[in-house]
Amino acid sequence: MTKFAWLASHESYQPEVLIDQAVAAEKAGFDAITASDHFHPWVDDVSAAGFVWSWLGAAAARTEKMTFITSVTCPLFHYHPALIAQAAATVSRLAPGGFVLGVGTGENINEGPFGYEFPGYGERIRRMKEALEIIHRLLAGEKVDFDGKYYQCRKAKLYSPPTSEVPVWMAAGGEQSATFAGQNCEGLITSVKDPSDTREKIIRPFREAHDGGGSIMATRWVVLAESDDEAWEALGSMRGLRAPGRLEEVDPAVLRQRADEMDREEILSKYAVVSGAEEVIAAYRPLVSEIKADVISIQVASTHPERAIAMIGSEVLPELRAAA
Repeated sequence: MTKFAWLASHESYQPEVLIDQAVAAEKAGFDAITASDHFHPWVDDVSAAGFVWSWLGAAAARTEKMTFITSVTCPLFHYHPALIAQAAATVSRLAPGGFVLGVGTGENINEGPFGYEFPGYGERIRRMKEALEIIHRLLAGEKVDFDGKYYQCRKAKLYSPPTSEVPVWMAAGGEQSATFAGQNCEGLITSVKDPSDTREKIIRPFREAHDGGGSIMATRWVVLAESDDEAWEALGSMRGLRAPGRLEEVDPAVLRQRADEMDREEILSKYAVVSGAEEVIAAYRPLVSEIKADVISIQVASTHPERAIAMIGSEVLPELRAAA
């Protein structure tokens, strides 16, 4: 059965506000909460960057049946993989509906501020290979000795182990990462723009590498607004995501400046801007009918997020569940 998640965007809202969103999402009928993990946000003026691992414990305590999913955390640089395994195990014990560890190979805006040189994809995927071995072995209850090129462990063991399975899902935007995820993870996280393109370039190689199995979480950004001015306000904290040089920059102030120098329509054109429930349904229906995702993460930028959550719960989720 397809599950529907609400994104708690830690780049956009302070952690106490996101707690209220998680509670509202459960009341509205969502099954899960996906939570981003950022040290720096995408702009510096209307943004936030709470520590997601503290937030997950607090949110778990305020909900009754929700599953929580990191979307995504990077266990390669400012986190040691063993620390992420410990964090995941702890959250799994606290989360009423269980926990899924969503991982990715990172972004410089989160690693560069710590002084790390952010390497190319080749090194990052080699690091991920080592990190996933450590994480899987610890979550399985092993006492781990590990002597890799990038990480070491000495008799590492989780003394507060998970009380239920903690699957590891990996974000992939291309065929190489999708194949790697299929070989090393229990699931795939992918952002969908063109469903047929996603099926061919992402899901197919993941399934082939995973012997036809594995879980799929599909995500898509939608802006809920009735005018371009409202859409621009709703996107305020995320506008730096489309700024040039975002993969190299570490300073959100620079990304904000670059974004504000761009044509506003150019940035808005990169998102699906919708004005009501029917258009939200149309935006996400392909993730149900064509992608056939196990989890669909509803990622809606809005000037009134709790109003959006209530509307989606009452008008959108029933239609999407029926389609599923």
